[in-house]
Formats: sequence, C-alpha cells, structure tokens
Amino acid sequence: MRCTGDLDGFPGLRALRHEGKCQAVMTEGAVAIAHATDRAAPIAGILALGGSMGTTLATAVMRSFPYGLPKVMITTMASGFTAPFVGTRDITMVNAVCDISGINTISHDVFRNAALALAGMAHGYGGARHDSRPLVLIGTLSTTERCSKRVRTALEAKGFEVMVFHTLGAGGQTLDQIVRERPVAAVVDMSVVEHNDFLQGGLCSAGPDRSKAALAKGVPVIFAPGNADFTVAGPIDDARARFPGKRYHLHNAALTAVRTEMPELKALADRLAGLIADAQGPVSLFVPLHGFSNHDSPDGYLHDRSLPPQFADYLESVLPAGVPCHRLDCHINDEPFAEALIAQVLTYAEARVPA
Repeated sequence: MRCTGDLDGFPGLRALRHEGKCQAVMTEGAVAIAHATDRAAPIAGILALGGSMGTTLATAVMRSFPYGLPKVMITTMASGFTAPFVGTRDITMVNAVCDISGINTISHDVFRNAALALAGMAHGYGGARHDSRPLVLIGTLSTTERCSKRVRTALEAKGFEVMVFHTLGAGGQTLDQIVRERPVAAVVDMSVVEHNDFLQGGLCSAGPDRSKAALAKGVPVIFAPGNADFTVAGPIDDARARFPGKRYHLHNAALTAVRTEMPELKALADRLAGLIADAQGPVSLFVPLHGFSNHDSPDGYLHDRSLPPQFADYLESVLPAGVPCHRLDCHINDEPFAEALIAQVLTYAEARVPA
C-alpha cells in the first residue's frame, strides 16, 4: 500500500476527521508494513524524523522491533520530552534544533550526522544476539551498588547472564518489559524506591504495575528493601515543601533523599505483600537489619538502626502464608547479605533445571 501524501485514496481515514484517530490507524499500518518488509528482507536499522506527530508514529514502529536493532529518531521533541517516545526501548533521540521545515545550515548538519550515525550502527549490526546462559535481572541504585556488584559478578562467574537496571522509574519498567519478552531464571528486586515513590508521590515511581510481570509469569523473585529508607524528591526547597518535617539528604542540586519512617515503611510492606499474594511462582524476601542503603548506614546521613527490625516485624505480619522472610544481622551492602541473595538465586535456578 502506498500513501501519496494526501488522503484522497483513503476515504475511510479521511472520514475520521480527527488527527489523533487518523494517526492511530496510520501507526497500526506502519508497524505492519515495517515488519512485512523486515520479513521479506531483514532490515539493519530505522531512521526517521518528525515533530510530535511524526515522532509518535515512527517511534511506535521502532518500539515494535527488538533491542539491538539500530533506531535513530531526529525530532523536535528531543530537547527534553522523550519518555513517551522512547519508553523502555533503545532509541537514539537526536535534537532537530530547527523545525522540520526545509533544510538550513543547522538542519543539514543535524540530518547528516544522524544519517551517518545510523549508517555506522547498521554497518555493525549482525542481527539480534542470543545467549544460552540463564538470565537474571537485578534492580538497584548506586546506594546499593556494593551488594548488586557482588551478586552480579558471582552469578556471572557461575554461568549466568546478568542485566542490571537503575531503579529510577524507567529502569524498573524496562526490567519488567524484559521479563515479558525473554525467558528469565530469576529477578532480584533489591531496590524498592520505585514502589516507595509510587506510594508517596516521589519522582521515581514506575507506576502501579511495577514488579507484576515476573510475579504473574511465575519467574522466581527475590525482594530486598534496598533504598526503602528514602523517597526521591526534587531540589531541597521543593522537598521541604512537599515532605515537611522529615529528615533530608541533599543527594545533588536536583535530587533530595527524604527519610521514610514507619508509616511509609508499613505502606511499602503492605504493597509488597499485596503484590506477592498474586505470585504464580516462588518468592522470598531478605531484610538487612542494619540498614537499607548507603544513606542508611553509619557513614550516611539518614541512618536509623531502629527502623529495619520494625519493618521486618510488620512485613512478616502481612506476608501471605508460606512466603519466607529472612532477617540478616548485617547491612545490605555487607558481604553476607549479597551471599544470601546469591545462594537463593542458585537454589531457584537448580529447582527449575529439568531432570
């Protein structure tokens, strides 16, 4: 099917008389045509340019293709409003600088650079990569990096592929998307800040469906309350206005960690228990009794040794029957805690190996 640039040959589409409805039909057709083309002669990259409408259509096509396929979008939306277009995919966004209207000395260079970038990517593209190693997904932040690094390196040494995701909203959503698309041996959700922020209105919420993908699919899940000690807010003045009377740590000029207390920790426990109640596979929890993150440590600014044991007590009281909650007499970044997570992953992996 060929579009001539107007709608004369598409009376049904013209009759919709609404650009959004028309675009929905066009997007569905564009995705279908792109995949039909790929089946006939595999493509090595996708390059597009446009404003908000063109970007919406083109990135929908891009998001329908697998990770690794080069995708470059030249767009007027790339100066700061990209999340709805990129989603959880590996799309390179190039700021058009000028409107997509003719070619001038700036747009000429922008278009050239994007085309050359895509050409380089496509030249090196050898098709989607496949790995026979069992896959483990980890959610973490820099404040629990020592733990996640130990887990990652140990599992890689034992023959696993490990993907680590930065749990600032999009990271958790991407982890969940990978679960939907690929066979996963286990998920180690050792950073719960996205759940905290969903409940408390923080900046890093991943939405109401965070963690549901693995639980619904029956993938073994290990939860640890990493970073449960804070909610993420904006600059310090904004944090004080939105979360008055709390303890604050100025992480940087743009972000403030706001200390959670028992009301917030109970809400987190209730949420985790509610999610786990619908699990179709094994779930276990590990709670470090000496602190949840770098901030919640003797060297941090939000340390409170009284809260992890209280959290563990409440969590155990609301968990579904039969779900184990392991208390460890250490900090989340201490080696024994990482060793416990590693051992649990190995136990789950061994249980899933066919006899």
